[in-house]
Amino acid sequence: MARRIFSFPNPVNEVAARLVAAGVVALATTELATGHRWLLIPLAYGFVARVLTGPTLSPLGRLVTDAVVPRLSVPPRPVPGPPKRFAQGIGATFSTAALVAWLTGALGVSDVLVAMLIVAALLESVFALCLGCKLFALLMRAGLIPEHVCLECADISARARRTNARVRST
Repeated sequence: MARRIFSFPNPVNEVAARLVAAGVVALATTELATGHRWLLIPLAYGFVARVLTGPTLSPLGRLVTDAVVPRLSVPPRPVPGPPKRFAQGIGATFSTAALVAWLTGALGVSDVLVAMLIVAALLESVFALCLGCKLFALLMRAGLIPEHVCLECADISARARRTNARVRST
């Protein structure tokens, strides 16, 4: 049971990932625009939850995967999961650091970190440009990401065919 909960999807539906990123943009922009710094709590929680469980324990992830994506007439676009998880980890780091900065009175630092999250999430949601995924690829090329992860990401085609077959059969 715990293994099922604490897993990350592979592949990831890029449509869902981009919609989650749009939700991050909305939440983070609202936090900056209104000064309601308590919004850093659900922002950080969401990233940590998505790193640990994919959409399972993330309210935004569940909303997107269970309610929004099924209502769209857009076919799934499978992409490798490990780079997306890595990107969520970067988001978790930045959002948690922003929360800690706020709690310790470093409001300017908090605002800069949230602004950086907005830029990254905006690039993902609008242009499908995942900065964390790009960094993941660079780390793979540098040999800092284990080879088995690279092979897993390289063989997305077979999983994509299985995912598309499942979607067509439902």
